Amino acid sequence: MSNQLTTIKQQALTTITELFNGTVSAIPIEQLNVIVDTPPPEKWVKMHPYIKDHKYLPIDKVEYLLRKCFKKFQIEVKEYKQLFNAVSVEVRVHYFNPAANEMMFHDGVGAWDLQTKSTSGPLKLDLSNINTGAVPMALGIAKSIAIKDACDHFGSLFGANLNRKDVTQFTGDAELLSNISADDVKELFELKREVLDADSI
Repeated sequence: MSNQLTTIKQQALTTITELFNGTVSAIPIEQLNVIVDTPPPEKWVKMHPYIKDHKYLPIDKVEYLLRKCFKKFQIEVKEYKQLFNAVSVEVRVHYFNPAANEMMFHDGVGAWDLQTKSTSGPLKLDLSNINTGAVPMALGIAKSIAIKDACDHFGSLFGANLNRKDVTQFTGDAELLSNISADDVKELFELKREVLDADSI
């Protein structure tokens, strides 16, 4: 590795841990923006079993990223209710932003159909047609969807752009990134992720 690339890596690869030790300014915020706009590892992305051609990140990966990126977070269920033939959940994801050194939040919503007897059809919602365990199952799924919906606001790393057709590529402010182009920073993050994800040397 050349001395120039080593210097660039030292300047550009600001980790989440290093951000915790930084001061409140636009520079660490922009560095965090670059990190959370990096696409997630391809092997984490799944195809939805019921929605055709719909990609998603499983909830365990989203929760892992919350722990890894923000260290301190809390899920608040703001509301849950029946919505036609489904249940809906509204959550608020509180997180510690290490770049701004303060607690912040994003809201999200999710819904899931109540499972009914196969002979009744989904719109006949009298109590006799709802399967046993349908409500807790639908509530749990709706909550997971709401959490992922809230986390989409962070950026591509959390799956924000998986199903968008026209995406404007985020580029960090080069002035705030120590005169290193955002493309260089992204390339280095991707290389770092490839190394971390590698199964062998």
